[in-house]
Amino acid sequence: MRNLTMMTDLYELTMMNGYLRFGMEKNRACFDLFYRKQGDITAYAVAAGLEQAIEYVKNLHFTDEDIAYLRSLGIFDDAFLTYLSHFHFTGDIMAVPEGTVIFPGEPILRVIAPIIEAQLLETTLLNIINHQTLIATKASRVVQAARGDGVLEFGLRRAQGPDAGIYGARAAIIGGCKATSNVLTGQMFGVPVGGTHAHSWVMSFPDELTAFRAYAEVFPTNCLLLVDTYDTLSSGVPNAITVFRELRQKGLEPMGIRLDSGDLAFLSRQARKMLDDAGFPNAKIFASGDLDEEVIWDLKAQGAAIDVWGVGTRMITSMGNPALGGVYKLAAEEVDGTFVPRIKISENPAKVTNPGVKRLYRFYDRRTGKALADLIALEDEDFSSGEPLTIFDPENTWKRMMLCDYDVRALLVPIFEGGKLVYTQPTLGEITAYANREMETFWDEYKRLHSPHRYKVDLSQKLYDLKRSLIENQRNR
Repeated sequence: MRNLTMMTDLYELTMMNGYLRFGMEKNRACFDLFYRKQGDITAYAVAAGLEQAIEYVKNLHFTDEDIAYLRSLGIFDDAFLTYLSHFHFTGDIMAVPEGTVIFPGEPILRVIAPIIEAQLLETTLLNIINHQTLIATKASRVVQAARGDGVLEFGLRRAQGPDAGIYGARAAIIGGCKATSNVLTGQMFGVPVGGTHAHSWVMSFPDELTAFRAYAEVFPTNCLLLVDTYDTLSSGVPNAITVFRELRQKGLEPMGIRLDSGDLAFLSRQARKMLDDAGFPNAKIFASGDLDEEVIWDLKAQGAAIDVWGVGTRMITSMGNPALGGVYKLAAEEVDGTFVPRIKISENPAKVTNPGVKRLYRFYDRRTGKALADLIALEDEDFSSGEPLTIFDPENTWKRMMLCDYDVRALLVPIFEGGKLVYTQPTLGEITAYANREMETFWDEYKRLHSPHRYKVDLSQKLYDLKRSLIENQRNR
């Protein structure tokens, strides 16, 4: 991964200059990265982007060219520019593994480092984590709507730039897609790639049948034909059936057909009947063309006979919710060797932060293996004893629940310690398998596309009391 050190907002650098000027550069600080809920699409999210975040932190350094450019701006101290020439990350990072199901307000990633280092990480970590988590979440919703059918990622040509196409496709795989059309993503991350031919292939031959025969000749064991260039039911499907019969005479079986336009519910049902009547019940019907979770849900409800969905624009751009809304907030500062909690107060309750150095725990029902609730707690709290535990809604405290006979898991795991990478990065295949297992631990009502049931994300009593006391102290000033 290329050096992204300079891919930052200017104010990160101006604050760093100020920290150095006032002798604050060695003060350790704790920052949390989390997201805020924005409609049903962020009722839950699938964490993604950690691998690229790790590479970013590993490569942090300012080159001579970087420092020369910053000097040319005429706003930075010479002492600061000299400091940057030796800059590297020396702090600690914890994060949830990629593929973890997460909820609004939960720390996805925690940074503890000298404040001058932790401050610089804000913009780029948010850029990486926000984007990939957003696309992984959108893909997860599409996969939920498909209800067991295969989903392929087809969005490269509509992605908002090369990186969005490459890493968006990676995130879509984490979200549950089976393959991508993006060959570079396939090469970089070892994931399956898929695709057939375009309408231009059919149009470049004298007629549709000739085009189909030519394609079958080139790819006899992987013959998937796009049948809607001219007339899907009058020519496309019949010509595909003709070619499929010719393949069968050679001892080969076709993969199927693809529909890219028209009334996909009606066309797929008719095409399915035609294929079945012709003796090709195993030929699959692929569909593409401005699909997303809402369209797929409706098509399934209408009895569409579609086996595999190719989803492009609306997934790679997360149409309808173009940004995750992740933020990076100061939670504590070290004073005389002890971390002092910090809180951001707002008229908007959703923007009041959770103070202190924190952990994130998930509780599971031992009988079902399903997730019961998450608990955001302070660093020194331990819930491994398995003793009955009462948790409560931090907004409506009368809503309480007693946890018994549970297993508990700490979701944040060490990534960097003292600036050294201590995390063994799994392959994308391993991440995907983990993500699939994660989704299975949640009841369907939490994954509904519309009006999902609210999963319990509570604060420990100790954290809740700390937050209330800090709010009261601010009010009384």
